[in-house]
Amino acid sequence: MLPNKIVPITPALSKEFSLKTLVENRTIYNLENCELNLFETYQQSELVSLRFNDLVVTSMLRGKKVMRLFDQPGFEYLPGESVIVPANVEMIIDFPEAAMENPTQCLALAIDNKKILDTLQLLNEKYPKEGRSDYWKLDERNSFFYNNAELAFTVHKLINICQSTSVSKDVLADLTLQELLIHIAQCQNLKEVRDGDLNKTHPHLSFIIGYIRQNIHTKLFLPEIAKLASVSSASLYRMFKTELGISPIEFIVLERIKLAKRLLKDKHIFIKNVSYEVGFDDCNYFIRAFKQHEGITPRQYQQLNLNN
Repeated sequence: MLPNKIVPITPALSKEFSLKTLVENRTIYNLENCELNLFETYQQSELVSLRFNDLVVTSMLRGKKVMRLFDQPGFEYLPGESVIVPANVEMIIDFPEAAMENPTQCLALAIDNKKILDTLQLLNEKYPKEGRSDYWKLDERNSFFYNNAELAFTVHKLINICQSTSVSKDVLADLTLQELLIHIAQCQNLKEVRDGDLNKTHPHLSFIIGYIRQNIHTKLFLPEIAKLASVSSASLYRMFKTELGISPIEFIVLERIKLAKRLLKDKHIFIKNVSYEVGFDDCNYFIRAFKQHEGITPRQYQQLNLNN
């Protein structure tokens, strides 16, 4: 499991006798500013339609779906992944592997639009970003992303709040929604950056990411990078944590592994050579880091590509 693709702790499945349907059995928890839906499917199905009146944050918990949005081709939707769906947009969903012994489970959190706007306004006023034209926002076009650890933890916390009987659950849910929106924005930013779309509204971050990529095969020292970008080391660290939800060192490791995966498509290249070419001094550390992020060793990844 990828560290930047974390599955929230999954809630218990419904008891079989309580199921109303075997396809998208729905359990609803209503709060003042959001509605939490847990969907479970226990048999193979196709072309199931779903639509919400509010923006909805969905997060896959168990099993596999194939989802279609905006008249685009379907994509696999797996645990550890989330999708934002704008209000009144139809989701068309297939369940190719669902069964009683292998159900799917998905969370869908419908959030009141005013709550979203109020939260983003609060963040922009109280915790403004450092870029002059850079604001807290949700990008509905960047709908698909992996969960990081903070997002997965916040989703789990929100599920517990919704399922509780606490008299203060609405207040706690509102605070948790603010956390959730921050982590979603960070996950979206990280996905955009890793897909090659630099943040043009934040010139320092754009410069730093470009510099890291151009020099990824060399030793990189954060104080030197900060000096070149005309920021302090503390500002450099804060910039990455605020914008992307990870530290500069974590970002550098991700970029090195990303490059390593491209090099490993060459069946003749040696693992040790890949390690040095992507900037790791220690091949053993490279192997450990690669396995931590990809779930398999570089050699296994290379063999997998060869077999495919």
